[in-house]
Amino acid sequence: MKDLVSIITPSYNSAEFIEETIQSVLDQTYENWEWLITDDLSKDNTVEIIKKYNDPRIKLQVLEQNGGAGNARNKSLERAQGRYIAFLDSDDYWYPEYLETMTDYMQENNAELVYCNYSRCDEHTMEPILKDFLADKVVTFSNLLKTCRLAPVSTIYDTKRVGKFFFPVKSKREDHVMWLNLLKEIPKGYPVKKTLAKYRMRENSVSRKKKNIIKDQYLVYKDFMKFSTVKSLYYTANWAVNGFLKYSKIFN
Repeated sequence: MKDLVSIITPSYNSAEFIEETIQSVLDQTYENWEWLITDDLSKDNTVEIIKKYNDPRIKLQVLEQNGGAGNARNKSLERAQGRYIAFLDSDDYWYPEYLETMTDYMQENNAELVYCNYSRCDEHTMEPILKDFLADKVVTFSNLLKTCRLAPVSTIYDTKRVGKFFFPVKSKREDHVMWLNLLKEIPKGYPVKKTLAKYRMRENSVSRKKKNIIKDQYLVYKDFMKFSTVKSLYYTANWAVNGFLKYSKIFN
């Protein structure tokens, strides 16, 4: 039997999109998964929509107070039993072969972490609005400092090889900190050069408001990586330039 995959999902006011996300998981050709959804006290009917699905692999937890996406992911991680950890936000989408392709690659290449291409889509139509983000480089701690190539929707790691990695709840750049901590422990992550996921580019997304989170990114290096001020500023500048290139239509 294939190894269990634990899918980690935080949800908050996701009623508009979550049914499409749920269907993308139910359509996976790889069937040995558990889906740990932690709802961060949604104010809409997200929870009611999730509860309509009777699949025992979907395991919903509703928090008593809102604590942010990092905290919700951690609550799911605490309950996760799978060998492989996959992340899927409540408004994103996987192609049916996502889990099978990613886990097969990990096993065939003895990889501890893999990431793939993903489409960057309009939040309402799910039609691409930028060229696909390409998984075209081996990822290391060193190059991840300058730009975060790993997105939750497109990355899986092997807990049997590396253990579980949790998110810092006091950072608005919690995913980057978590990936950096993970890449401290392994030599590299490998690219799967196929488009297997869709990332919904929300207008109110924190990750897209680059000017507003430069300070938060600086704190990734200063507070969490314990770098000097000069070194932190250097990597923040690299991140800012790479972030512009990543999301600018001019360069994509």
